[in-house]
Amino acid sequence: MTTTAATGAENPDVHPRFAEALRELGIEDLARQVRRFPEATRTAAEAATALGCELSQICKSLIFAADGVPVLVLMDGASRVDLELVRKELGAEKVTRAKADVVRETTGYAIGGVPPFGHRTKTRVLADRSLLGYDVVWAAAGTPYTVFPMAPRDLVGHAGGTLVDVRELSA
Repeated sequence: MTTTAATGAENPDVHPRFAEALRELGIEDLARQVRRFPEATRTAAEAATALGCELSQICKSLIFAADGVPVLVLMDGASRVDLELVRKELGAEKVTRAKADVVRETTGYAIGGVPPFGHRTKTRVLADRSLLGYDVVWAAAGTPYTVFPMAPRDLVGHAGGTLVDVRELSA
């Protein structure tokens, strides 16, 4: 599978909203590390296969609704979010997976391409500690075809996330 990575600060493969977020965060050089794949990497499994990395090295950016208010949960690609743990963490009555239109309205991105930061609206961010198991994780860069690498603690910091334990545990 062929990938492309830009050599200059301006990478034509970088989503404009995401590029602006990188500039605002002072990490615009990260645009050079964005990789574009010829086939979609909408799922963590597709991204891991395309990158040749472990599934748990993928950072999923998932939008949920906590009592109707969008919240972003960052989770490793091999794990599932435990909605009850998210509910308890937020002190919410009910937590559900957000519908596609809510995801796009909240973040400005389509499902499968939502990055961990650079969203249209500011939301609360919970980051599962499982992300800290690697030196580098890969996250969506604004499209279902693009990803970028980052140290997990830096990623959580740029996203304004709170480290929590919201991973579904195996029975």
